Amino acid sequence: MKKILFITSTRLGDGVLSTGALAHFIKLYPDAEITVACGPLIAGLFKDAPCVKQVISMKKEPLAAHWVKLWRIAIRTTWDIVVDLRNSLVTRLIFARKKYIWSSQFPDKHKVEQIAAVIKAFPPPEPTLWFSKETLQKAAELVPDTQRGPVLAIGPAANWPPKTWPAENFIALAERLTSEDGILPNARVAVFAAPGEEQTAYKVLNAIPPELRIDVIAKAEPVVAAAAIGRCQFYVGNDSGLMHCAAAAGVPTLGLFGPSWPALYRPWGARCAYVSTPQNFDQLIDYPGYDAATAPSLMTSLTIDMANEAAVKLWQEL
Repeated sequence: MKKILFITSTRLGDGVLSTGALAHFIKLYPDAEITVACGPLIAGLFKDAPCVKQVISMKKEPLAAHWVKLWRIAIRTTWDIVVDLRNSLVTRLIFARKKYIWSSQFPDKHKVEQIAAVIKAFPPPEPTLWFSKETLQKAAELVPDTQRGPVLAIGPAANWPPKTWPAENFIALAERLTSEDGILPNARVAVFAAPGEEQTAYKVLNAIPPELRIDVIAKAEPVVAAAAIGRCQFYVGNDSGLMHCAAAAGVPTLGLFGPSWPALYRPWGARCAYVSTPQNFDQLIDYPGYDAATAPSLMTSLTIDMANEAAVKLWQEL
Protein backbone atom coordinates (compact mmCIF):
# COMPACT_ATOMS: atom_id res chain seq x y z
CA MET A 1 0.00 0.00 0.00
CA LYS A 2 1.51 3.29 -1.14
CA LYS A 3 1.69 6.18 1.29
CA ILE A 4 1.48 9.48 -0.56
CA LEU A 5 1.85 13.03 0.72
CA PHE A 6 0.27 15.63 -1.58
CA ILE A 7 1.12 19.26 -0.79
CA THR A 8 -0.89 21.84 -2.68
CA SER A 9 -2.11 25.41 -2.67
CA THR A 10 -3.86 27.74 -0.25
CA ARG A 11 -5.81 29.50 -3.04
CA LEU A 12 -8.98 28.14 -4.58
CA GLY A 13 -8.06 28.42 -8.26
CA ASP A 14 -4.62 26.86 -7.92
CA GLY A 15 -6.06 24.21 -5.64
CA VAL A 16 -8.66 23.20 -8.21
CA LEU A 17 -6.06 23.09 -10.97
CA SER A 18 -3.99 20.70 -8.84
CA THR A 19 -6.82 18.18 -8.41
CA GLY A 20 -5.99 16.51 -11.70
CA ALA A 21 -2.59 15.57 -10.32
CA LEU A 22 -4.20 14.03 -7.27
CA ALA A 23 -6.63 12.12 -9.48
CA HIS A 24 -3.65 10.86 -11.49
CA PHE A 25 -2.08 9.21 -8.42
CA ILE A 26 -5.42 7.85 -7.24
CA LYS A 27 -5.78 6.14 -10.62
CA LEU A 28 -2.23 4.80 -10.52
CA TYR A 29 -2.48 3.55 -6.92
CA PRO A 30 -6.15 2.85 -6.06
CA ASP A 31 -5.19 1.25 -2.74
CA ALA A 32 -2.98 4.14 -1.64
CA GLU A 33 -3.28 6.06 1.60
CA ILE A 34 -3.04 9.74 0.71
CA THR A 35 -2.48 12.70 3.00
CA VAL A 36 -3.27 16.11 1.52
CA ALA A 37 -1.78 19.31 2.96
CA CYS A 38 -3.40 22.54 1.81
CA GLY A 39 -4.87 25.83 2.93
CA PRO A 40 -8.04 25.89 5.05
CA LEU A 41 -10.13 27.45 2.29
CA ILE A 42 -9.76 24.50 -0.04
CA ALA A 43 -9.55 21.58 2.39
CA GLY A 44 -13.09 20.58 1.50
CA LEU A 45 -12.12 19.96 -2.12
CA PHE A 46 -10.05 16.95 -1.08
CA LYS A 47 -11.81 15.37 1.89
CA ASP A 48 -14.10 13.17 -0.22
CA ALA A 49 -11.53 12.10 -2.80
CA PRO A 50 -10.89 8.34 -3.00
CA CYS A 51 -7.84 7.16 -1.06
CA VAL A 52 -7.54 10.41 0.89
CA LYS A 53 -7.23 9.39 4.53
CA GLN A 54 -6.27 12.76 6.00
CA VAL A 55 -6.45 16.43 5.00
CA ILE A 56 -4.08 18.68 6.90
CA SER A 57 -5.40 22.23 6.90
CA MET A 58 -2.46 24.62 7.06
CA LYS A 59 -3.40 28.06 8.32
CA LYS A 60 -0.60 30.53 7.67
CA GLU A 61 1.24 31.43 10.86
CA PRO A 62 4.09 33.82 11.72
CA LEU A 63 7.63 32.63 11.13
CA ALA A 64 6.34 29.82 8.88
CA ALA A 65 5.12 27.89 11.92
CA HIS A 66 2.51 26.13 9.76
CA TRP A 67 5.32 24.48 7.80
CA VAL A 68 7.01 23.40 11.00
CA LYS A 69 3.76 21.77 12.12
CA LEU A 70 3.48 19.94 8.80
CA TRP A 71 7.07 18.72 9.10
CA ARG A 72 6.40 17.38 12.60
CA ILE A 73 3.50 15.35 11.21
CA ALA A 74 5.20 14.24 8.01
CA ILE A 75 8.48 13.18 9.60
CA ARG A 76 6.69 10.34 11.41
CA THR A 77 5.92 8.49 8.16
CA THR A 78 8.09 6.83 5.56
CA TRP A 79 6.47 8.05 2.37
CA ASP A 80 6.49 6.20 -0.91
CA ILE A 81 5.66 9.35 -2.86
CA VAL A 82 5.66 13.05 -2.02
CA VAL A 83 4.09 15.49 -4.45
CA ASP A 84 4.99 19.03 -3.45
CA LEU A 85 3.36 21.71 -5.59
CA ARG A 86 4.57 24.41 -3.19
CA ASN A 87 8.31 23.67 -3.52
CA SER A 88 8.57 23.70 0.25
CA LEU A 89 11.51 23.02 2.52
CA VAL A 90 9.45 20.31 4.22
CA THR A 91 9.89 18.01 1.25
CA ARG A 92 13.68 18.27 1.54
CA LEU A 93 13.56 17.37 5.23
CA ILE A 94 11.54 14.16 5.06
CA PHE A 95 12.26 10.80 3.49
CA ALA A 96 10.36 9.58 0.44
CA ARG A 97 11.16 6.94 -2.13
CA LYS A 98 10.01 9.29 -4.88
CA LYS A 99 9.57 13.05 -4.85
CA TYR A 100 7.82 15.29 -7.36
CA ILE A 101 8.65 18.90 -6.52
CA TRP A 102 7.22 21.99 -8.19
CA SER A 103 9.46 23.94 -10.53
CA SER A 104 8.47 26.58 -13.06
CA GLN A 105 10.49 25.11 -15.89
CA PHE A 106 7.66 25.76 -18.36
CA PRO A 107 6.47 29.23 -17.26
CA ASP A 108 4.62 29.97 -20.50
CA LYS A 109 2.42 26.88 -20.34
CA HIS A 110 -0.94 26.59 -18.62
CA LYS A 111 -0.74 25.73 -14.92
CA VAL A 112 -2.36 22.34 -15.60
CA GLU A 113 0.40 21.59 -18.10
CA GLN A 114 3.08 22.80 -15.70
CA ILE A 115 1.77 20.51 -12.97
CA ALA A 116 1.62 17.62 -15.44
CA ALA A 117 5.27 18.20 -16.29
CA VAL A 118 6.20 18.05 -12.59
CA ILE A 119 4.49 14.68 -12.06
CA LYS A 120 5.46 13.44 -15.54
CA ALA A 121 1.87 12.74 -16.60
CA PHE A 122 0.88 13.11 -20.24
CA PRO A 123 -1.62 14.10 -21.43
CA PRO A 124 -2.20 16.54 -18.57
CA PRO A 125 -4.73 15.13 -16.09
CA GLU A 126 -8.04 17.01 -16.06
CA PRO A 127 -8.94 18.85 -12.85
CA THR A 128 -11.44 16.73 -10.93
CA LEU A 129 -13.87 17.38 -8.10
CA TRP A 130 -15.30 14.84 -5.66
CA PHE A 131 -18.70 15.40 -4.04
CA SER A 132 -20.18 13.47 -1.15
CA LYS A 133 -23.93 12.83 -0.86
CA GLU A 134 -24.08 15.49 1.83
CA THR A 135 -22.37 18.03 -0.44
CA LEU A 136 -24.71 17.21 -3.31
CA GLN A 137 -27.72 17.60 -1.03
CA LYS A 138 -26.54 21.03 0.11
CA ALA A 139 -25.96 22.00 -3.52
CA ALA A 140 -29.49 20.94 -4.43
CA GLU A 141 -30.84 23.20 -1.70
CA LEU A 142 -28.89 26.15 -3.12
CA VAL A 143 -29.87 25.53 -6.75
CA PRO A 144 -33.20 23.71 -6.43
CA ASP A 145 -35.58 22.08 -8.87
CA THR A 146 -33.42 21.72 -11.96
CA GLN A 147 -36.51 20.23 -13.64
CA ARG A 148 -37.85 23.78 -13.81
CA GLY A 149 -35.48 24.53 -16.65
CA PRO A 150 -31.92 25.69 -17.23
CA VAL A 151 -29.85 27.84 -14.89
CA LEU A 152 -27.25 30.37 -15.93
CA ALA A 153 -24.50 30.71 -13.33
CA ILE A 154 -22.66 34.01 -12.99
CA GLY A 155 -19.49 34.78 -11.03
CA PRO A 156 -19.30 38.59 -11.08
CA ALA A 157 -16.54 39.06 -8.48
CA ALA A 158 -12.79 38.45 -8.34
CA ASN A 159 -9.99 38.69 -5.81
CA TRP A 160 -8.72 41.97 -7.31
CA PRO A 161 -10.91 44.91 -8.46
CA PRO A 162 -9.05 45.44 -11.77
CA LYS A 163 -9.99 41.86 -12.78
CA THR A 164 -13.69 42.52 -12.17
CA TRP A 165 -15.93 43.13 -15.18
CA PRO A 166 -18.45 45.89 -14.36
CA ALA A 167 -21.65 44.67 -12.70
CA GLU A 168 -23.80 46.46 -15.28
CA ASN A 169 -22.10 44.44 -18.00
CA PHE A 170 -22.94 41.17 -16.27
CA ILE A 171 -26.55 42.34 -15.93
CA ALA A 172 -26.78 43.15 -19.63
CA LEU A 173 -25.08 39.89 -20.61
CA ALA A 174 -27.44 37.85 -18.43
CA GLU A 175 -30.40 39.54 -20.14
CA ARG A 176 -29.05 38.57 -23.56
CA LEU A 177 -28.17 35.00 -22.67
CA THR A 178 -31.59 34.36 -21.11
CA SER A 179 -33.67 36.23 -23.70
CA GLU A 180 -35.89 34.42 -26.21
CA ASP A 181 -33.01 34.62 -28.70
CA GLY A 182 -30.32 33.73 -26.16
CA ILE A 183 -28.60 30.43 -25.51
CA LEU A 184 -30.74 29.76 -22.40
CA PRO A 185 -34.18 31.30 -23.00
CA ASN A 186 -36.05 32.19 -19.81
CA ALA A 187 -33.37 30.56 -17.67
CA ARG A 188 -33.04 31.30 -14.00
CA VAL A 189 -29.85 33.09 -12.99
CA ALA A 190 -27.71 31.93 -10.07
CA VAL A 191 -25.18 34.47 -8.81
CA PHE A 192 -22.16 33.03 -6.99
CA ALA A 193 -19.64 34.88 -4.84
CA ALA A 194 -17.41 34.31 -1.83
CA PRO A 195 -17.64 36.10 1.52
CA GLY A 196 -16.34 39.62 1.11
CA GLU A 197 -17.63 39.89 -2.46
CA GLU A 198 -21.26 40.60 -1.56
CA GLN A 199 -21.35 44.23 -2.66
CA THR A 200 -20.44 43.47 -6.27
CA ALA A 201 -22.50 40.29 -6.48
CA TYR A 202 -25.72 41.75 -5.12
CA LYS A 203 -25.63 44.52 -7.72
CA VAL A 204 -26.04 41.77 -10.30
CA LEU A 205 -28.49 39.60 -8.38
CA ASN A 206 -30.83 42.47 -7.54
CA ALA A 207 -31.17 43.33 -11.23
CA ILE A 208 -32.48 39.85 -12.05
CA PRO A 209 -36.29 39.45 -11.98
CA PRO A 210 -37.17 38.08 -8.52
CA GLU A 211 -38.82 34.95 -9.90
CA LEU A 212 -35.65 34.06 -11.83
CA ARG A 213 -32.91 34.87 -9.33
CA ILE A 214 -31.01 32.33 -7.24
CA ASP A 215 -28.85 33.70 -4.44
CA VAL A 216 -25.62 31.76 -3.89
CA ILE A 217 -23.68 34.74 -2.58
CA ALA A 218 -21.47 33.85 0.40
CA LYS A 219 -23.75 30.90 1.13
CA ALA A 220 -21.38 27.94 0.99
CA GLU A 221 -17.84 26.69 1.29
CA PRO A 222 -16.05 26.23 -2.04
CA VAL A 223 -16.77 22.51 -2.50
CA VAL A 224 -20.51 23.06 -1.99
CA ALA A 225 -20.48 26.11 -4.27
CA ALA A 226 -18.72 24.01 -6.92
CA ALA A 227 -21.35 21.28 -6.64
CA ALA A 228 -24.07 23.93 -6.93
CA ILE A 229 -22.44 25.33 -10.07
CA GLY A 230 -22.44 21.76 -11.36
CA ARG A 231 -26.24 21.88 -11.34
CA CYS A 232 -26.21 24.81 -13.79
CA GLN A 233 -26.14 24.64 -17.57
CA PHE A 234 -23.65 27.44 -18.29
CA TYR A 235 -21.19 29.53 -16.28
CA VAL A 236 -19.74 32.93 -17.09
CA GLY A 237 -17.49 34.82 -14.75
CA ASN A 238 -14.26 36.67 -14.12
CA ASP A 239 -10.92 34.92 -13.83
CA SER A 240 -11.36 33.43 -10.35
CA GLY A 241 -11.37 30.25 -8.32
CA LEU A 242 -15.10 29.80 -8.97
CA MET A 243 -14.40 29.84 -12.70
CA HIS A 244 -12.02 26.90 -12.24
CA CYS A 245 -14.62 25.15 -10.06
CA ALA A 246 -17.16 25.46 -12.86
CA ALA A 247 -14.76 24.04 -15.43
CA ALA A 248 -13.75 21.14 -13.17
CA ALA A 249 -17.43 20.40 -12.50
CA GLY A 250 -17.93 19.89 -16.24
CA VAL A 251 -20.14 22.93 -16.77
CA PRO A 252 -19.66 24.87 -20.03
CA THR A 253 -17.52 27.74 -18.76
CA LEU A 254 -16.67 31.13 -20.24
CA GLY A 255 -13.92 33.02 -18.43
CA LEU A 256 -13.58 36.79 -18.75
CA PHE A 257 -10.01 38.07 -18.71
CA GLY A 258 -8.31 41.45 -18.53
CA PRO A 259 -5.27 42.14 -16.32
CA SER A 260 -4.42 38.49 -15.86
CA TRP A 261 -2.89 35.72 -17.91
CA PRO A 262 -5.28 33.49 -19.90
CA ALA A 263 -2.37 31.48 -21.28
CA LEU A 264 -1.70 30.35 -17.70
CA TYR A 265 -5.14 30.47 -16.09
CA ARG A 266 -7.85 30.10 -18.71
CA PRO A 267 -10.55 27.61 -17.71
CA TRP A 268 -9.26 24.14 -18.56
CA GLY A 269 -11.29 21.62 -20.52
CA ALA A 270 -13.02 20.87 -23.80
CA ARG A 271 -16.21 22.61 -22.65
CA CYS A 272 -14.44 25.85 -21.79
CA ALA A 273 -13.47 29.09 -23.50
CA TYR A 274 -12.32 32.56 -22.58
CA VAL A 275 -12.61 36.07 -23.95
CA SER A 276 -10.28 38.90 -23.04
CA THR A 277 -9.81 42.60 -23.33
CA PRO A 278 -8.04 43.74 -26.53
CA GLN A 279 -5.14 44.88 -24.34
CA ASN A 280 -2.89 42.51 -22.42
CA PHE A 281 -1.90 42.86 -18.77
CA ASP A 282 1.06 45.16 -19.38
CA GLN A 283 -0.94 47.44 -21.67
CA LEU A 284 -3.84 47.69 -19.23
CA ILE A 285 -1.69 48.86 -16.34
CA ASP A 286 0.41 51.24 -18.45
CA TYR A 287 -1.18 54.56 -17.53
CA PRO A 288 -0.11 57.52 -15.38
CA GLY A 289 -0.82 57.10 -11.71
CA TYR A 290 -1.48 53.35 -11.83
CA ASP A 291 -1.58 51.89 -8.33
CA ALA A 292 -2.36 48.19 -7.95
CA ALA A 293 -3.93 48.81 -4.54
CA THR A 294 -6.43 51.40 -5.74
CA ALA A 295 -6.90 50.66 -9.45
CA PRO A 296 -10.50 50.37 -10.68
CA SER A 297 -11.81 47.74 -13.07
CA LEU A 298 -9.50 47.42 -16.07
CA MET A 299 -12.03 45.26 -17.90
CA THR A 300 -14.14 47.96 -19.52
CA SER A 301 -12.72 47.41 -23.01
CA LEU A 302 -14.20 43.92 -22.96
CA THR A 303 -17.61 44.70 -24.41
CA ILE A 304 -20.94 43.01 -23.81
CA ASP A 305 -21.04 42.10 -27.50
CA MET A 306 -17.67 40.38 -27.25
CA ALA A 307 -18.73 38.34 -24.23
CA ASN A 308 -22.08 37.41 -25.76
CA GLU A 309 -20.47 36.30 -29.01
CA ALA A 310 -17.97 34.15 -27.11
CA ALA A 311 -20.76 32.56 -25.07
CA VAL A 312 -22.83 31.79 -28.15
CA LYS A 313 -19.80 30.34 -29.93
CA LEU A 314 -18.96 28.08 -27.00
CA TRP A 315 -22.59 26.93 -26.70
CA GLN A 316 -22.80 26.12 -30.40
CA GLU A 317 -19.59 24.07 -30.22
CA LEU A 318 -20.78 21.83 -27.40
